[in-house]
Amino acid sequence: MGSEAETVCVTGAAGFIGSWLVMRLLEHGYTVRATVRDPNNMKKVKHLLDLPNSKTHLTLWRADLNEEGSFDAPIQGCTGVFHVATPMDFESKDPENEVIKPTIEGMLSIMKSCAKAKVRRVIFTSSAGTVDVQPVQRPIYDETSWSDLEFVRATKMTGWMYFVSKTLAEQAAWKFSAENNLDFISIIPTLVVGPFLMSSFPPSLITALSPITGNEAHYGIIRQGQFVHLDDLCMAHIFLYKHPNAKGRYICSSHEENITGIAKLLREKYPEHNIPARFEGVDENTEKVSFSSKKLRDLGFEFKYSLEDMFVGAVECCREKGLLPLSHEKKRQELVNGRN
Repeated sequence: MGSEAETVCVTGAAGFIGSWLVMRLLEHGYTVRATVRDPNNMKKVKHLLDLPNSKTHLTLWRADLNEEGSFDAPIQGCTGVFHVATPMDFESKDPENEVIKPTIEGMLSIMKSCAKAKVRRVIFTSSAGTVDVQPVQRPIYDETSWSDLEFVRATKMTGWMYFVSKTLAEQAAWKFSAENNLDFISIIPTLVVGPFLMSSFPPSLITALSPITGNEAHYGIIRQGQFVHLDDLCMAHIFLYKHPNAKGRYICSSHEENITGIAKLLREKYPEHNIPARFEGVDENTEKVSFSSKKLRDLGFEFKYSLEDMFVGAVECCREKGLLPLSHEKKRQELVNGRN
């Protein structure tokens, strides 16, 4: 399965995961139809148009999760669809209508387009938030686990609307695919970290790099964290798309580490930042929570990147793009030195 002369569609193609996936698909010889909300917004799409092979193998298509049927045209004629697009507004004032509803309805709209076009396989980028958001953390999670949405809605922790939206969207997709005989696979990444193509700060790096930025609202998400490199995740998408025996859900996670260990790694690499050594309720003995990628590995997939690769790649990329200033103390010192 998976002739590399195929035409495939990538939704949310301008985003953190989508743009890297488009790059890798183009490298593999695929013709890619990339859906974005506004193909004419150069600030949002320039990094796609600058990719190698984009002039011959990439077209941009306007589509919106909020518009029923808007994915019909880009998906018609494709053999595969990678559905990556998802609303990621953690600050939403109306999460039910701005995040949850469009995620579910957009998922079903895309599935209907796939059924009409008779695509061979749909790959959905799900989330660890569909698996482990529960009152008590287990030591290990696999693909059979689902988040407790009653607990999520009652607790309303940081990102709660994202966990609800991804869980309900994936469950709706499984129901639709069973009823319409669609070959559907979901990939469940843990927190995605690494260098990236887009020009703005990727939402998942707001969480991953929170020990550097001091964004305490995100500390809880990586208190007992699991991580995967962006490139490993995108290669897993292509691997599962091509593999004839792939079926069902697949966790894609290569490392687990608590926030204390992440902060230690970052402090050693970037001592110029004021990175805390201690976090409330967490110490070096806080047990790690693992997401098992055994099912993915058993198919033959191999992860390439270390935890250090992920975080150094992310920090260096943020610095190159001017998205991660040095610490306030370092800046103040530079100002003082500049005056002398």
